[in-house]
Amino acid sequence: MTVLKHRIQMGDMQALYYLEEETGNMELMLLPEGMEPLPFETKHQKADSLVQVKYTKDAYLGGYAGGGTLRQGESVERLRYQGQSVQVNEGVRDTVTDLADERGYEIEHHLVYREGGRGVECYTVFRNRSEEPVCLELLSSFSLGGLTPFVEGDAHDSLRIHRIQSVWSMEGRVRTESAEDLQLEPSWAGHAVRCERYGQAGSMPVNHYFPFLAVEDIQSGVIWGAQLAHNASWQMELFRKDNSLAISGGLADRDFGQWMKRIAPGESFTTPKAILSVCGCRDMEEAEAAQGIHAGLNRIGQRLSFCGMQYVEEQPAPEQELPIIFNEYCTTWGSPSHENICKILKSIRGKGFGYFVIDCGWYKTDGIEWDISMGDYEPSSTLFRDGLQKTVDAIRDEGMKAGIWFEIDNVGSASAAYRMEEHLLKRDGAALTTSMRRFWDMRQEWTEGYLTQKVIGTLKHYGFSYMKMDYNDSIGMGCDGAESPGEGLRQNMEASFGFIEKVKREVPGIILENCASGGHKLEPLMMSACSMASFSDAHECEEIPIIAAALHRVILPCQSQIWAVIRKTDSLKRIAYSVANTFLGRMCISGDVCDLSPEQWEVIDRGIAFYKKCASVIKYGTSYLYGPAVHSWRHAQGWQAVVRFQENGTCLAVIHTFDGELPEEIIIPLPKQVTGKAAEIYTDDSDTGIYVESGKLRYRPVENRKAVAMLILS
Repeated sequence: MTVLKHRIQMGDMQALYYLEEETGNMELMLLPEGMEPLPFETKHQKADSLVQVKYTKDAYLGGYAGGGTLRQGESVERLRYQGQSVQVNEGVRDTVTDLADERGYEIEHHLVYREGGRGVECYTVFRNRSEEPVCLELLSSFSLGGLTPFVEGDAHDSLRIHRIQSVWSMEGRVRTESAEDLQLEPSWAGHAVRCERYGQAGSMPVNHYFPFLAVEDIQSGVIWGAQLAHNASWQMELFRKDNSLAISGGLADRDFGQWMKRIAPGESFTTPKAILSVCGCRDMEEAEAAQGIHAGLNRIGQRLSFCGMQYVEEQPAPEQELPIIFNEYCTTWGSPSHENICKILKSIRGKGFGYFVIDCGWYKTDGIEWDISMGDYEPSSTLFRDGLQKTVDAIRDEGMKAGIWFEIDNVGSASAAYRMEEHLLKRDGAALTTSMRRFWDMRQEWTEGYLTQKVIGTLKHYGFSYMKMDYNDSIGMGCDGAESPGEGLRQNMEASFGFIEKVKREVPGIILENCASGGHKLEPLMMSACSMASFSDAHECEEIPIIAAALHRVILPCQSQIWAVIRKTDSLKRIAYSVANTFLGRMCISGDVCDLSPEQWEVIDRGIAFYKKCASVIKYGTSYLYGPAVHSWRHAQGWQAVVRFQENGTCLAVIHTFDGELPEEIIIPLPKQVTGKAAEIYTDDSDTGIYVESGKLRYRPVENRKAVAMLILS
């Protein structure tokens, strides 16, 4: 008999804890408020544990699971429910479920809800109360069962799986498949495991996939979502053996990420946090439903990313107004100098920039490229003949906060640091080396001291207010120095994050930009520590608005720094296209700003003024994404529209056209909150073709590769 043991209300969500009385196993369901599941016995053959754990030497699950999953083996079967408690502190409610087995292994499952939130945090604590060490090879951050509890039987043709892919300069592409397409249907006999395990192995957590998963019940109109807050190897799993699907995720396990963790008697281990949410989709109005098959995904993605608003509100005071950034990288291409920076400063004087970032190359020696010389970090006496301080002072004299670039964790092949092998990560006893880089062992006290001097010391000495933290290669599956390569990686990246926290303590008010070859670290842990992130390394290509819009599903736009690289050869239409891209996040300008005509600057100036008026809706709004599916991002056909609105009725609409045949008119229903009329329009000319009529946005596109934006005030 399986019984409902606990029901916990969390805003517009509810957590249901089901206990299988015969075995003491407990399953967790997360459901929208007011919705009731079908009776448990009509859906389940067996409960799926709310914690997935595997100890070495315990038996693995059968049913051909070997090599595919470590879930639901002997280690899980021996777990028994011990009790549940709720701890409340200043609007934060932590529901703690205690599990244990007879060998002295204890597990705490935490489900944390913050008042007013749209999601919950989930993590697991393992404690070894036995007299012998135990070795973990799997420990989940979260596990949800009962998907879907609203459709009888195996819910065939009802379950849609959403994943979000990522490769360099094309971050955020959605991959949607049915449960049947992934062969997640149960067998005729209820035998043989069905499992889809995916993730990323290495120190770039958004390389190949985002740590994100959504499962949508299209028949019942409910969608579940999960993100992992972890800066190293991770995995997600979809698992099935009977009529219900289960999902879980956390650290990449022994199979997937070569991770094992030895826990001595009396010791404990805590997993990274997961962020979970669930919502209904039946209440969608015309404007939201018009997004098509990704309407539910867009809603759940933004519910998950909304959990990051608590960190946005804690950012330094200057960040609250979303200042504009000038980054000189696409102007100097890794050769910044006092002379060319002063020339840039003169060209952008009075334009409204808040930050000026000196990017890579400020440290390079003569004849050596920036991307192989980082690590020593001595300012170039050739590029800055009178010292770097003079340049920093020049930036501040123009009323901007000065920023500087570091690749903290990595060292280039031409640096002296590259040869300090006793302080670098190793694999199989040799320095872990890629084509141009090696990696500091961030666990060492010596390394922390060196970086404290080179990084924190530089920030303090010159008075930098902003640091761009880049990271341009991956460690891969792991390193020496721990009981497994995966655990070595986890420890190293934990120490790396610890150094970021030290920077924030030592340099109060520092603005941090999270960058990893653009967008390879766009995960909740790093986003919680930083003011913003480089959305991508897409600098001046035409797919920028596609990437920028896609990222609305996984990070907050107010943290998404988008390049607008302006060239002196750009037409006014092309300049407006680039500038309008930045309305989908944070504006960052670069390029040939010293060589632009007054007419070109006029288009940019209007864009800067428009962006500043949009800052509030960029920060606090909700996004709807419209347009036909774009198959090739590099050779985009069709059009795209993003409508972002606040509850007060303020609305920002950004439309881009691409190549191919365009419709005679684009008609987009506006959210019911939007009742005002157009306050301002931004494009390259006066013939905009965009207007509001009867609650709908209407645009008559006449040109390919064109952008137009409209701000509607309440």
